[in-house]
Amino acid sequence: MKRALLVAAAVIALAVLGGGLAYYLHVSHQARDVKGSSTVEFVPTAAPPPAPKEPGVAWPTYGHDPARSRFANGIALAPPFRKAWTFPARTLVEFPPAIAYGRLFFANNAGVLFAVGAKNGRKAWKYVSHRCVASSPAVDNHVVYETFMNAPPCNRAPSSQLTGELIAFAVGSGKVLWRKTIAPSESSPVVAAGSVFVGDWSGHVYAFGKRTGKLFWSTKLQGQVKGGVAISGSRVYVADYSSHVYALKLRSGKIVWKASAQPRFGHAGNFYATPSVAYGRVYVGATDGKMYSYGAATGKLRWSQSTGGYVYSSAAIWRDRVFVGSYSHRFFCLDAATGNILWQFTANGPISGSPTVVAGRVYFATLAETTYALDARSGRQVWTFPDGKYSPVVADASRLYLVGNAKVYGLDQSRRKTQRKLSAASAERVLRKAGLRQLRIVGTRPLAIRLGRDTHKARRNVCHIALFGADVDVRRGAAALRKVCA
Repeated sequence: MKRALLVAAAVIALAVLGGGLAYYLHVSHQARDVKGSSTVEFVPTAAPPPAPKEPGVAWPTYGHDPARSRFANGIALAPPFRKAWTFPARTLVEFPPAIAYGRLFFANNAGVLFAVGAKNGRKAWKYVSHRCVASSPAVDNHVVYETFMNAPPCNRAPSSQLTGELIAFAVGSGKVLWRKTIAPSESSPVVAAGSVFVGDWSGHVYAFGKRTGKLFWSTKLQGQVKGGVAISGSRVYVADYSSHVYALKLRSGKIVWKASAQPRFGHAGNFYATPSVAYGRVYVGATDGKMYSYGAATGKLRWSQSTGGYVYSSAAIWRDRVFVGSYSHRFFCLDAATGNILWQFTANGPISGSPTVVAGRVYFATLAETTYALDARSGRQVWTFPDGKYSPVVADASRLYLVGNAKVYGLDQSRRKTQRKLSAASAERVLRKAGLRQLRIVGTRPLAIRLGRDTHKARRNVCHIALFGADVDVRRGAAALRKVCA
């Protein structure tokens, strides 16, 4: 009898062990990186979002456009840059400005909303909310919209007793036009189809009328909404802290589909990032260290890619590429269709904020307070700036604006000096003054001058002029011309 009991116990133990192993293998398989396809729910011909249509508006919302592409379409600024002005924001600025009507609109973590002149960096007005802020404002039709969290301390645990606000301000004076009480909100507003869309810690997504603040609809999701919503076509896309991603109808808020992060041991990843929508896909990173791509029409998982660390960063989208940073200190360029890593760059610290693409360069910052600019095609570093912590860069046609830890900088493009072109007569005068007497013009396009009669000719190009002759004469002539045309 005893032996039978031992055998039965052994069988049960083996069954439990086998079941546990099977479960482990199942979850491991479910949590694996999924490779995508360029032929399934992917539209490579989709055009990037255009520049803002409203006159005077350069950067109307977090992520630049309602789809949150973070691509400055039509802006041609390139590094290096030099400081034109510096604005002291006093405390942390976690999210970048909106740019419109010659001003920058942004808030610091202490709850002060600023309007600052884009030309001179001077304060036009400020609004002191006595609340915490962790979002970017949106601008539309001469109104600024901003969300606010609870009153300090800012790191309070979520509670039904805490409140937040969505407030509409006049761009010129900062006058409050209307305000709505919601739960604390870190959701950067976006304006589309006559409504302002935001989420909050209670798990609601709202559509308020942009003129009056009238509530058009609200939809309760399963978890807290930390990020903003993205809009493409007739749908609103949003993710929450219950590991889910949703598509809602723009006009009613009705849930069209609900998807989830991949399972893993412990807990599936939560979504802090704001989704980005392009090519018929929804792109969003999670705290499980993965970047996800879902079909915008179906919600089906199309690919996932591990990054080695938390992904709080929202993605930038440019030319079939997805750019995102990770707490692993690595910045990734992924194929938008398949999720394959095209290149990666190791930075000097964890990456929490979101990147921006401007004129073929992708900008991001690290928690070690360094901003990088990389060639978006190759990942080659082209520029750095010794400040910046979260989402560092926005731009208009004439200037780049960089968000430091507690400062905002207006940066001008540092144009390299171009050499002055000299006429043939001017070049001859300069060369004769340098002691070179035997000169002969032997070409005009480009200007070519022979110095002396040396048959063993040296050649040097300087100031758009080709010099020929003895090496000693060419070196002397080049030095003389360079002094004049540099």
